[in-house]
This record gives sequence, C-alpha cells and structure tokens, in this order.
Amino acid sequence: MIHTILKDKGTRLFLFLGGIFIASALIAEVVGVKIFSLEDTLGIERASLPIFGSTFSFHLTAGVLLWPVVFIMTDIINEYYGTKGVKFLSYLTIGLITYAFLIFNGAIHLSPSEYFSIGNGIDHPDQAFRGIFGQGMWIIIGSMIAFFVGQILDVLIFHRIKKMTGEKNIWLRATGSTLVSQLVDSFVVLFIAFYIGKRIQTNQGDPWTLHQVLVTGTGNYIYKFIVAIVLTPVIYLVHHWIEKYLGHDKAAEMKAAAMQEE
Repeated sequence: MIHTILKDKGTRLFLFLGGIFIASALIAEVVGVKIFSLEDTLGIERASLPIFGSTFSFHLTAGVLLWPVVFIMTDIINEYYGTKGVKFLSYLTIGLITYAFLIFNGAIHLSPSEYFSIGNGIDHPDQAFRGIFGQGMWIIIGSMIAFFVGQILDVLIFHRIKKMTGEKNIWLRATGSTLVSQLVDSFVVLFIAFYIGKRIQTNQGDPWTLHQVLVTGTGNYIYKFIVAIVLTPVIYLVHHWIEKYLGHDKAAEMKAAAMQEE
C-alpha cells in the first residue's frame, strides 16, 4: 500500500517539500528565543541608522535564519498544490509546534537529577534549561499567531498576483507575497512575545518597550527583505528542478489543478 502511494512523484515531492517546511518552522520556533547582533556576527561595524528617534542596528531573533525558507516553501507548495496543500501543512505545523510546546513545558517541570549538573560546565543547568525553553513559550505563541496570519496573507497575495500575471513573473508572485507576509510576521511575533508575553510572565526579565519592538521588528524585516530578494534565483532553481523531476506535462497538470482550487 505505502509503496503504491510513494510511486507517485507528486506525492513524494509533497512529502519532501512538506518535511522542509515543517522542520524549518519548528526549528525556527526553538532557536527564536535568541536575539543576536548581525553586525557582530559578521564582524563589521554596527550600523547607526536613525530610525524611530534613535540609532539603529540589527538585533535579530535567530528564527530569521529559517523563516525565509518557510515562506519560500509556502510559495513553491502553493504553486503546485494550491491553497489546500498550504493550509494542510500550516495547520499540521501549528499542531506539531503546539505538541512541542506541551513537551517543553512538561520537561521544564521535571525534577532535575544531580547527574544533570555533573561535568557540563554550567553553574545552574536546570535554570538555563528553564530560561531557554520557558522564555521560548511566548516566542512560540507569538510565532504561531504571526505564522498563521502571514500564511493567509501569503496565499491570498500569491494567487491574486498569479491571476493577474498568469504563469509569467514567478519572482513577482513569490517574492511579492513573501515580502508582504513577512512584514506582518516580523512585528506581530515580537509584540506578542516580548511586549505582551513578558508582561504576563513576569519572571522572564523586563518587558520590551514599544520602541524596542519597532526597532527590532524593523531590523528583522530589513534582513528578511534582503534575504527574500537574494533568494529569488533559488526559487527559479527549485522550479526548474521540480519541472525536471515531475516532467513538463505532470507539472503543468498540477499547477492547473492548484489554480482551479482558488
């Protein structure tokens, strides 16, 4: 039975793209708790741009490493499997992230063994564990809401542009929908996680000001904007690979069926 199902190239492709989509989103949720300096990471002088009344530099959540991949996968899946395919994976991803949230929360409340602190070089390993995964809970909540809203916008804009332009201008519908959806994603997640979340969960450090949300969100979006533009050729390469893998006729049939769903 499973062998028969996997013989279909369209099914295998969906599993492959869906696996990258889900894994990238889940990993982005876990690592998103870390805020890093892009300039320090690259070993360059920090930017001092005047934004929102103060000097600005790139302080980004580590989740930006993978969210552009998620949105590119969204557009690729949208192209060949339509809104139903994207919605199915989006709901499945939210369900799996919620499942991970529950496991993290359960692990936090386990009483640590004395073996947990032996030879690991960390003074308070259980506190570090709680700090990382506990603080990440509001990142997860904010990301899930931002992810859901962003996916809806991405799908709607993608299909609206495709209806206007047809099969041409892949870059316009893919990059355009990504830029709009990530604009919303960049600010919603920070507002919920660090502005609202830290005011509710008061043991996780000082809550962010609205100014911090705007400055960091701007940095996140500028980074995502640049990455989305830089990755545009990758979209064409992926399309070329898929067309070659499926065959022109099969690919055309799948894209036509995806458009009919809208």
